[in-house]
Formats: sequence, C-alpha cells, structure tokens
Amino acid sequence: MSVKISEKLIKNLTPPKHGNRITYDSEIKGFGLRVTAGNVRSFVLNYYSRGRERRITVGKHPEWTVVAARERAMQLRVRINNGVDPLAEREQERSAPTVNELAAEFFERHVVARKRPSSIRNDREMLQGIILPNLSQLRVQSVSKRDLEDLHQKLKATPYRGNRVLALLSKMFSLAIEWGWRTDNPAKGIPRFHEDRRERWLQPEELQRFIEALDAHPDQNAADALRLLMLTGSREMEVLKSEWPQFDLERGVFIKPSHSTKEKKEERIPLNTAALELLTRMKEQSGGKGFLFPGLNGDKPRTTLRRAWVAVCKSANLTGLRIHDLRHSFASHLVSSGVSLHIVGKLLGHSQAQTTMRYAHIQDEALRTASNTFGSIYQNAGKKKT
Repeated sequence: MSVKISEKLIKNLTPPKHGNRITYDSEIKGFGLRVTAGNVRSFVLNYYSRGRERRITVGKHPEWTVVAARERAMQLRVRINNGVDPLAEREQERSAPTVNELAAEFFERHVVARKRPSSIRNDREMLQGIILPNLSQLRVQSVSKRDLEDLHQKLKATPYRGNRVLALLSKMFSLAIEWGWRTDNPAKGIPRFHEDRRERWLQPEELQRFIEALDAHPDQNAADALRLLMLTGSREMEVLKSEWPQFDLERGVFIKPSHSTKEKKEERIPLNTAALELLTRMKEQSGGKGFLFPGLNGDKPRTTLRRAWVAVCKSANLTGLRIHDLRHSFASHLVSSGVSLHIVGKLLGHSQAQTTMRYAHIQDEALRTASNTFGSIYQNAGKKKT
C-alpha cells in the first residue's frame, strides 16, 4: 500500500520496534520514507539498474523537506531513465582520491624524485602549512577554480608565496590529469599577484661586515661553505654536495656534474684566485677526500646552512638577505665592474641569455659611469680653452 508522503503523514508515523519500515509514495515510483527503530527518518528512492534493484538515500528529514526530497527524487528518476546509476556514481565519488592523497602521491613521485633538497623543503612547507589545511579532504575531481582562487586570495599579503603555492597546485593537478584523476586543471587561468622584482646584493661596506662575521663564526666549515658560495656564484646545494674530485686546483676549475645543477648538465666554472686560495687551504686541512662539507656522520654532505647563515647575518647586522643573494652579489659586482652579461651568464651556468638580463640595469650603470669618464674629459677640455 502506498500513500502520498506529506509533512503531516511524517509527523503521525510511529517508529517500528525493530529494524526499519518504509512507506512508499503513491505519486513517484520507488520514492519513500524510511523510519528506523531509533526514529531516524530518511527519504529513499528504489530503482532498477542492469536488472538489480537499488536503493539510494535522498536525504534525512527534517534537514530535507518533503518538497525538496520529492523534487530531487524526480531529478534522479530522469537520470535513471537515461541509463545512469546514481548509487554507483555516489559510491565511485566516495572512493575517489582526495587532495590529501594527491599531495602524497605528488610529493613522492614528483617532488622527492626530481627536485633538489631546498626545493623539496619549500614544497613540503607549502603543502603542509597552506594547501592541505585548506583542501586536504576535498575530492580531487570536485576541486573547483573558485576553491583555488579563494586560497590564493588568502595569501594576498605575501604575493610571492601566494604565486608559488598556485604554481605548485597547478603542477599537482596537471599530474592528476595524467594519472586519470580528473580531466581539467582548476588552477589554469587564475591571475597571479603582481611581484616587485627583488633586488638585494651586498654593497661593499656590507660585504666587509659579512667577511668579518664569517671570520668570527665558530663553525668554520659552514663559514667556508658560505665563502665558496660568494666566490663562485654557485647555488647552495651545488656547493654543499660538492666532492673534492670536482675541483681541479691545478687548472683552476670547478666541475659541477649534471645531477647537481639546475640545468641538469655538466658545468665547468673557472675559479678565481680567492676561491683557489680558500680551496687549497681547505684541502690541506681536510686531506682532500670525500665531501667538502660533510654532515655530522661524515658519509653524507650537509643539507643546509640555515643556522650558520642566520648567525652570520645577525653578527654582521645584515637584514633582508637570503643565501641565494650571495649568488646575486657575485653577479652584480661583476656586471657593475664592466663584465659583460654574456660572461656573467656563463659563470652562473645560465643556459638562456634572458635569465642573465635581470642584471641589465646594473650594466647600464657601469656603462654610464664609463661614458661619464669622457664627459668629464670633454668638460675639462672646454674649461682649459676659456
């Protein structure tokens, strides 16, 4: 027997003593109200899919009214008539991977497998500190562009960080497409924040304080690593992972193997006199075997200079400086001294000239200084005639 389900009917229904009882609607086929012994009331819809009877819960009462549940049941009926199995869809959605699972897969298969330790550390911080606290429980296939826009906007006060987080998300969802977890990338098309180009390099008086602080630092192995970074313009991990066979002190060359460089190709960098003196002294002290900057157990290199860097900068009264700015200082001083951008790019290991163009404005100042030399000659010559 079936009756039209209404709010009045629901109010008058009494729960069964055991199990549950379903009262079916007289107007919508398979639509009914299930009442349990615990008096939990839910709207359900019975239907057939591929010869099997199925039952899907529409929603609980009173969170769902009769009107809303009836409308949803009719929508489901239309989809069922078109060959869709809504219960199978729901089960598939519940088993679909979450952003938390995507992040774990992404980190192991892409970040750890392909990136340098410093990049791994940065990606881990963004994932654990920003992305997962906001998105971890969402299904990968249900994450919307609006979800990522909202997260990006939360980081408006730190535009550089916000853009890096968005770039990381874009790569995650690109891989999700490759792995068949969704068909589009919700990070695509989200405008990045404007970033003011960061220009920070050690001025001569700062460089002097930096050198004095290095000389006074208690951990001279770490101080030597910072000295070598400054004198070669190398990246942090290129120096920390370096081993003595990479240095040909007779020819004065630092041979960086492909696995340690950002461009993934071998680089041969000429060493200046100060770098050679530093390396010669270090080799005499250490015996010239293994890593130049070993970790605590000696069989692996140091992984970071962060503690030494903070202490040296504090001692030298230097603010707003990053370890990578030693590389910028190396390049900036060369360019300001008149060395061409092409040569500086070679020393830095840049594969594209455009990368070195960030120092072009410094070159302009050097050229202006050179040009002013003739301007002074011209002015002085004019004064002698009068």
